[in-house]
Amino acid sequence: MKTALLHYWLTGIRGGEKVLRELAFLYPEADIFTHACNRKIFDGFFGNCRIYETFIAQLPGARRNCQKYLPLMPSALKRLDLSEYDLIISSESGPAKGVTKPPHARHICYCHTPMRYLWDMYQDYYDNAGFAGKTAMRLFKNYLRHYDLKSAESVDDFIANSRFVAERIKRIYNRESSVIHPPVDVDFYRCSGDEKQDFYLIAGHLHPYKNPVVALEACRKIRRRCVVAGNGPLENALRKEYTESNFTFTGRVSDEKLRELYSSARALIFPGIEDFGIVPLEAQAAGTPVIALGIGGALETVIEGSTGLFFDRPSADVLADMLLQFENLTFSSDVCRRNAENFSPEVFRKKFSSFTARLS
Repeated sequence: MKTALLHYWLTGIRGGEKVLRELAFLYPEADIFTHACNRKIFDGFFGNCRIYETFIAQLPGARRNCQKYLPLMPSALKRLDLSEYDLIISSESGPAKGVTKPPHARHICYCHTPMRYLWDMYQDYYDNAGFAGKTAMRLFKNYLRHYDLKSAESVDDFIANSRFVAERIKRIYNRESSVIHPPVDVDFYRCSGDEKQDFYLIAGHLHPYKNPVVALEACRKIRRRCVVAGNGPLENALRKEYTESNFTFTGRVSDEKLRELYSSARALIFPGIEDFGIVPLEAQAAGTPVIALGIGGALETVIEGSTGLFFDRPSADVLADMLLQFENLTFSSDVCRRNAENFSPEVFRKKFSSFTARLS
């Protein structure tokens, strides 16, 4: 079948782009459609798949900050001519699924989540937006919500990246979905050495909804070393607040450095609510247990008492008590690695292929 792969935008490599790469591996002759692509980053990333952009790419700054053109994306998608394609697979956490589907084609949507900034986390994004962002969100919220619900009707089959997201798809779109967890590069993050150092690790984007302050305050409360590897809107404020010698801020680091930090950390602290969450599995692949908030995708990737522990609410006091409990327990690096292997790219490809085979 002639196949089209759709992705909202290609401006940086994160979990969604790695899913698209696996889809390109499964469909090496597919064409990729996206609103804007930074060719310097993605040259050869998807093998021989050709990449086509919508008119959004020609607008100022679109290849750096595509999100600001969100209200124009429904119109851009409607202009795509997909009449020659038999299979359409959209990789979706933005409005990528809103294409016009040919009558003979099948549309599978791999949904990372319904747009959080329109639905479940609208208020969080609104509170942290600037004046222009708040104005745009007020003006376009109802229009984009209506479009998002309408575009879901063109999807034949939904795949959710977690049970947590499947519940959200059911609640928002009133659609059932199958669950196929996204791939994690477990081979890259696997480390041979198991020697742990005396620090806890926070890794990833420093955004308010990820609750980094909860983890930092917990470490401050019980005077534990903490390394923060990541950047984002909270980075400068956190650096100014947590100046004690037991706090280290590395900023954004290379994948190789992150692998080293995963491997040597006593544990990863994961205090946010994520749709799935790649970071806890990268840490487990490196043989490191995870202390996670017991909500969201972490419940599907961390095995309590075996590869980590859960705390039940985003409170520094609760997390501090959990850290003390963790320090009285023993966790096996090998068990952590074996759990991460259940989410390898090979497993993803096998499950996705099995899903599409059932449809034919």
